[in-house]
Amino acid sequence: MKNIFVMLVFFMMPACVYAQEKNPFPTISKPKPVDSETLGDWKTFPEMKLNIPITKGPFEPTWESIEKNYPGTPQWLRDAKFGIWVHFGPQSAGESGDWYARNLYKSEKKAYTNHIKKYGHPSEVGYKEVLRDWNPTKLNPSQLTKIYRDAGAKYLMIQGVHHDNYDLWNSKYQPWNSVNIGPKRDLIAEWAKACKSDGMRFGVTFHHEYTWWWWQTAFGSDKEGEKKGIPYDGHLSLADGKGKWWEGYDPRMLYGIDLREYKGVEQNAHTEWSPPPAGIFSNHLDYAKWYTTNWALRMMDVVAHYDPDFIYTDGTVQGPFTGNGTGTGIKADAMQHVIADFYNRTLQKRGIVNTFSIVKFRHNTNGTVNTEEFGVPEKINTAQPWIAEAPVGDWFYAPGFTYDSGMMIRYIIEAIARDGNAALCISILPDGSLDEGSLKMLKEVGNWMRRNGAAVYGSKAWSIPGEGEIINNKLKMLPGGALNKRHAEFKFNETDFRFTVGKDKALYAFCMTVPAPNTTIKIKSLGSNSGNYSQGIKKVSLLGYKGKLDWKQEPDGLTITCPSKMPYETSVVFKVE
Repeated sequence: MKNIFVMLVFFMMPACVYAQEKNPFPTISKPKPVDSETLGDWKTFPEMKLNIPITKGPFEPTWESIEKNYPGTPQWLRDAKFGIWVHFGPQSAGESGDWYARNLYKSEKKAYTNHIKKYGHPSEVGYKEVLRDWNPTKLNPSQLTKIYRDAGAKYLMIQGVHHDNYDLWNSKYQPWNSVNIGPKRDLIAEWAKACKSDGMRFGVTFHHEYTWWWWQTAFGSDKEGEKKGIPYDGHLSLADGKGKWWEGYDPRMLYGIDLREYKGVEQNAHTEWSPPPAGIFSNHLDYAKWYTTNWALRMMDVVAHYDPDFIYTDGTVQGPFTGNGTGTGIKADAMQHVIADFYNRTLQKRGIVNTFSIVKFRHNTNGTVNTEEFGVPEKINTAQPWIAEAPVGDWFYAPGFTYDSGMMIRYIIEAIARDGNAALCISILPDGSLDEGSLKMLKEVGNWMRRNGAAVYGSKAWSIPGEGEIINNKLKMLPGGALNKRHAEFKFNETDFRFTVGKDKALYAFCMTVPAPNTTIKIKSLGSNSGNYSQGIKKVSLLGYKGKLDWKQEPDGLTITCPSKMPYETSVVFKVE
């Protein structure tokens, strides 16, 4: 009878409670004075081995095993070329752009002012109340997936958890999640169902490596004014929640703990986009072990329940928890555990490993894919698969961004001409919908993709990315950064071209603008004496045009006379056979 009772209690326990018992929150000592402790030396600190149980299979939690056993990046990513970045969560509610949750605790930020207007002062009403009230009633993953597919996207990158530490699924290891608090919906389950029903590849993105230093602003207070010195709500304890709406939810599971005793943490918390200095949180090694283990278990939870085609981790260095950059605080092998578990589980479920892991800025590792945030590399990069990523406007919604399908299309062209992919974020409104400007923009991208898809999908880079105007000894190209007005107004002319080789082996030349009717253009790189294209050209055609073109290959270039009507937008593509 006792054993039956124990089993009943076990199965009646909430998943998050059981999960925490398996990885109990450690005892935390009282914070020391701000800037009183020196960070440990990350270079000499031995990597912490976590020993997290993983799915059985050939992949062991080491980079050596992952590289040895990974069969290579799946062909579907090579063919896809264009995806949509679904960068959406409760931070959109602040209508203050990216990093709203962190910036609402910084009195010099617009997010702080906006938060006070909408919610109240962060000493009384903090981010946890934003989570409580957030309810994107118009979010319809099935409808949005169809819109993205019609825009030409072949995969979705779907945010699972941002730096705010709030899981957008029925999380086993994080009680602060979208099923328990806020919309009371398993959003990742909804997206996964929509993608699988629509034949859309999808991955889930994880940004919670940053959380433990990213949230340090929540432990501060106003430096002046009537609320001077009154702590923000990051300092609250589990006991403080008694009788409150959040009773039973430990704030430490959301905001983490106060780490400002380490020199540089407080200062860098108020420096734009800056992590703490490189080093180890030496006084909190038990907490670091708990945190990195919890970080990994949450990702493994998603892999187990939603079967994504890829996973994504954010960062600025070679991987999570490296002791420096965004991985500051500890060195641990958490990433290796997650990837090994992912590939072993994929093998069990699918019989083959046709998934991949994006480890942002990790270079030349078989089994990982890299990204280029905001920009596109100047030169062709075939050393490893990569995805150029950028938002239209900002990563989270803020009013006033520029709608322009042309800048989206040119960003995609710049990426694929250098052998990459492109994933673009179109900010979803706080209620979960896309506004009319975004819908129009996506429709226009889809129209262009349908006309020119042969030059995009399944393509690879040619011998050079392009030709055209040279500025400071470099090929003029779309500028970096989030896509906005300066990208929409950036001027190309009929001498600016980009190249790809299609799946059909034809060479495609993208003119980065639409020449006037009857204009004669010249592609210098396709001259018989150029050294780039010595083959004799048999045929030149314009995608989307059924008539014959007048053209001639000469020593100094391929000259083409455009048709008498050019009813196209943004860019035209010539097929050279």
